[in-house]
Parts: sequence; structure tokens; C-alpha cells
Amino acid sequence: MDVILPIVVLLILLVMSIPVAISLAMAGVVGIYMLKGLPSLIGILATAPKSSLASYELLTIPMFILMAEFTGMSGISGNLFKAVAIWAGRLKGGLGISTVITGALFGAVSGSSTASAATLARISIPAMLEQNYDRSTAAGIVAMSGTIAMLIPPSVALIFYGLLSGANISALLIAGIVPGLLVTLVLSVIIWLTTDRRTGVERATWKERITSLWVAVPFIALFGSVTGLIYTGIATPVESSAIGAMAAFLYTIANRSLSFANIKQALINTCTVTAMIGLIIVCAQIFGYFITMSGIARSLAMAIGGAEVPVWLVLSVIVIMYLILGLFLDLISILILTVPVMLPVIQQLGLDPIWFGIVVILLAEIGIVTPPVGMNVFVVSSVSGIPLHECFAGVLKPIAAVLLVVVVLVVFPEITLWLPNTMK
Repeated sequence: MDVILPIVVLLILLVMSIPVAISLAMAGVVGIYMLKGLPSLIGILATAPKSSLASYELLTIPMFILMAEFTGMSGISGNLFKAVAIWAGRLKGGLGISTVITGALFGAVSGSSTASAATLARISIPAMLEQNYDRSTAAGIVAMSGTIAMLIPPSVALIFYGLLSGANISALLIAGIVPGLLVTLVLSVIIWLTTDRRTGVERATWKERITSLWVAVPFIALFGSVTGLIYTGIATPVESSAIGAMAAFLYTIANRSLSFANIKQALINTCTVTAMIGLIIVCAQIFGYFITMSGIARSLAMAIGGAEVPVWLVLSVIVIMYLILGLFLDLISILILTVPVMLPVIQQLGLDPIWFGIVVILLAEIGIVTPPVGMNVFVVSSVSGIPLHECFAGVLKPIAAVLLVVVVLVVFPEITLWLPNTMK
């Protein structure tokens, strides 16, 4: 009862649509009180905020969010889409493929899934509809393309997983590159196989193609200032995030997109999102104390390790569990609820926490485009005006593509771990 009641409290609060952070804190308070009593509870509540927010790596989050804000106001996403479309627009399904590639590129300088989806919805859906793409197909492509930002560094999702799991954040960010490129490739192939040829796109001259490559210069500079410095070991994630934010700021000055109103809004948005994440981290720490005291994670890991259950069967159950959770919860909620419990199980099986983080984020990609939560689909529908049911219908093929990538990475974990193992 001491363990079951707090879990029931948490589920009831979530069903009542109480914010995740508050639900976690209240369930954790109930659990700690039942297990250890009032003195221990008061001690934890007094120390949890400071201990949970004292992590140096936590500074990467506001810096990457600020970088995304400056990148968004600079207009680089629209330029990237036009440049990619010049090269790929004449392919079968070329504008859809251009959208996927732009999603990956924009993710490499923003790290925000919803921001990426909203930006792509504004710039690519009108272009696809103009070339007679089905509305449902166009919306589905954009919704899933936005999720690639969750894997390509700088990914706030990977940083959050690193803070929860204690995994090396530098290695996590680099580990997301190959799976992110793999998702981009598979989505592009699916679009090429299932989309009719579009003949309305004008053929670009070689002069136009070469000229379009100038757009890549600021993108390479931003990508290099973040991912390149982390990979080579020249800078830590915190240092590279600050350099990336400064580089994005300088770019907005260079292309004259910076104004006092814009910088004020960027700072407000950064502080708001950072404060929200900070509150979630504090509340998750309180709930984490309850999980540790209850011994749920340790008992589960020992039970699975002693039962001699095949690894593939355990992984299959874990994948199905995350797919089900993705139907009802957002990414942050899933990570907070599952990582403290599942990570000991993964380690008991001898599997790598970094690989597990990438697989979890991939599964979360599916979660944010599936009903009834489907945050990216809601964003695309709101921005584009396409009815919600049409948007959800359009993500079926992209979901199948990402599921294929999940299977490949589960069967061949070395695909994920190869690049981080080459880091300095």
C-alpha cells in the first residue's frame, strides 16, 4: 500500500489534467510521507530544489533555447527550405523530401520539435499544396519532420534525458546524429516511394543551385559552433551552447532581423521555458526520492535479471510500453516517469544507457504525432488551418518509417554508439 497509493495518486492527478510537475510533486510527497514520515519529508522538500538545480549541465537548456529563439527570428529556416527545394524539388516527391531535409537541418540549429514543426508548417505546406499535394500527406510530412529536432543536436530532449539518467550529455548529443540522419533518409525514401511525381516545380539553373549554397554558410557556422566543438572535445556542452547562442545572435545582427522587440520576446520566451523545465526537474527529483526509497526500480531490475528472460522479449515489452505511454503523455512526462525505473533494468541487462536514451527519444517522436496528445500535429493543424483529423491521417506512413528505424537500432545498437565512441 505504501508504494501503490502514491502511484494511484499520480495517475488520478494526471487524468484530472493537473500539470505534470505538480502531479509528480504531490505523489512524491504522499509516497515519502508514507515510507519515511514527516521529518524525512520536510528535509527532502528543503533540499530538493537546490540539489536538483545545482547541475552545471543544466545551463545548456536556457542557452540552447535562446539559440533557437535567435535562429527562428533570423529567417534561416525559410532560406534553408528554398535552397534544399532548388536541389531536390524536381525529384519524385521532391517538396516532401525537401521538407524532411529542412526539418533535419533546422533541428541542427534549434533543438525544438514544436518550433521546427511550426516553422515548417508556415514555409513548406503552402509550397506543397501549390503543387497539388494532398493536404493530409503534406501535414503528416511536416509533423513528423519536426520531430527530427529531438535527435539532432542541440536537442533539449537528449539533455533532459542525460540529466535524469546521469549519462554523458556530450556523448548523448553526438549519438543522436546518425539515428537522426537515418530517420531523415527513411522518411525521404518513403515519400519518394509513395508520392506521385510533381511536374510543377520549375527546374533550377546550375547558377541558381550554386548561389543557393551560400545559405549553408551560416548554418555550417552554427552547427560547427555547437556539435563540432562538442565532438572534437574543444568545448563542453555548456560552453558550446553559449557559443551557439552568441553565434545565432550575431547572425540576426548580420541579416538585420534583430530588433528590441524581438530580443525582448526571445529573452521572455527563454526564461519562461527554462522556468517551466526547472519546476519539472525539482518536482521530478521529489518523485525520484520516492522511487528510490520504495526500491521499485531495484526490485524490478533484480527480478528481470534473476528470471533469465530473453533480452529481446524484455526490449519488446519496453518498446510497446513506450508506444502506449506516447498515446497519452508528452515526452517530458514519459522521461520523468520511466527513466528512474527502466534505467536499472537496462543496465541489469548489460545494455548501454546512451543507446537506450536514443531509442526512447525515437519512440517519443512517434508519441508526439499520435492521438490524443500528438502535440506536433496540433501545432501543424493550428498553423496551417488543415483539420486535425486530416493531419492525424497523414502521419500513418511516417510513423511506420520511424518504427522501422526503431527496429533497426534495437537490433543493431552499434549504429547508435559508433559515432560517440569516436569522440575525443
